[in-house]
Order: sequence, then C-alpha cells, then structure tokens
Amino acid sequence: MVSEEEGKILIRLARKSIESYVKNKSLIDIPEDTPETLKENMGVFTTLNKNGMLRGCIGYPEPIKPLINALVEVAVSAAVNDPRFPPVSESELDDLEIEVSVLTKPELIEVEKPEQYMDKIKIGEDGLIIERGPYRGLLLPQVAVELGWNVEEFLYNTCVKAGLTADCWLFKDVKIYKFSSQIFNE
Repeated sequence: MVSEEEGKILIRLARKSIESYVKNKSLIDIPEDTPETLKENMGVFTTLNKNGMLRGCIGYPEPIKPLINALVEVAVSAAVNDPRFPPVSESELDDLEIEVSVLTKPELIEVEKPEQYMDKIKIGEDGLIIERGPYRGLLLPQVAVELGWNVEEFLYNTCVKAGLTADCWLFKDVKIYKFSSQIFNE
C-alpha cells in the first residue's frame, strides 16, 4: 500500500492542513511533487489525540477520491467538524498528536450463521463496518487492541457506534464489512 516515507508525508501534510485551517481558515494546496501512490483512491482516517485522549476522528472508509486529497479533507474535519468535540483552537495545536490510517477497500464478510463471524475477524488486523438499514458504524482496527476487546466485544461496540443495539450483529439483515489499515503516527 503506502511506504513508510509516504506515511511520513501524509502525517506532515495532515498537520500542515490542520494548522492552516485553524489559523487562517484556508485549505492547503496539494503539493505538486506528491508521489503517484498517494494519488490513488484510498480510504483514510485522521485521528487526533490530546494528552492521550481522543480529540477528533473523521475519515472516508471507501476509496472515493485520491488519498492525498481525502487526507487534507479528513484532517481538517477531524479538527473542526467532529460532532463529539468543539473545534480545535490555535492554542491546542502544539498538544495534538496526529495519526493517519490508510484503509484497504472494505470487504463484505459472508457467513451462513452469525457465530461464524468469530472465526472471520482478526483483532489487530481487521477494522469493522456494520450496516443495518440507514445505520452505519465503523471502528478502526487499532480500537479493539487499544481497549483490549475480543471479537464479540468488537462486534458489540461497532453495533453501538452505528446507533444500533449491541447484539445487532446477530440479525440476518445486518451487513458486516472488514478492512485493514496502515497506521502512521507523528
């Protein structure tokens, strides 16, 4: 997917995007020397932490636009549009730790019985998307590891994130997708 050097470019660009928007309300231009890999359509999330606590997280789970363009958008959105938090202020910029997750295309997990999900989801490797009707929830692969969840807890919490009951993953009309991600940190 993305090399370590390209990951460093993404992190620097995420920080530059956030700082430019918070300070000047302007989006940065995409660098002309962007590596070709970063121009491919890929899903991406930007996670902001402050003092070890979540401060914002927004992304595109689907590969709907070039990675570099999507990154600029989600970095700014994580800073100023995450509905769980007030917009990041200029005084907070130095305290932010930025994480960029580049995602593979989500893949539908097909099972005959819901219990089979237990064997098809790998903690630490897979992120999850759960859909039922108009509801949709996503958790990145690192969340289950950071919180020490097993597969069942990961499924429960992804259902809750979607605004559904914790056991919705057992219902026949639920779609569950998995994806993997490459994680880059400052």
